[in-house]
Amino acid sequence: MFVERIQSRGLSAMAQAESLRFKLLNNLQVRRAAMSILRFVMESGAKGCEVTVGGKIKGQRAKSMTFRDGYMIKSGTAHKTFVDSAVRHCYLRAGTIGAKVKIMLPTDSENRNGPAEQLPDVVTVLEPKAIDV
Repeated sequence: MFVERIQSRGLSAMAQAESLRFKLLNNLQVRRAAMSILRFVMESGAKGCEVTVGGKIKGQRAKSMTFRDGYMIKSGTAHKTFVDSAVRHCYLRAGTIGAKVKIMLPTDSENRNGPAEQLPDVVTVLEPKAIDV
């Protein structure tokens, strides 16, 4: 079995969801944990990030909190290509908390940090050709 190390942890939704899970298990405040994940992902070069935490966050009543930053596409074939997502569950004393992380990957021509292709809505304007009269 061959295992390869992740090139950039900040652009891996699975690694960030695990990090958020460990922070919540170590009794860090939900808002602080989610914002630190959001900040780290955006500093790593992502186009956008969305962190959703749901469950018994504080008190008896369950609710969900969503933290967003940057640009995120929600539909289309490009969503499957450009958005990396992961879900993890935290089993706490009060109940189960779900952590969902979505990361919008940047365009990378070398295909290391993101897909090599452009988004479908990107328009490139070419220089006009010179016409000899």
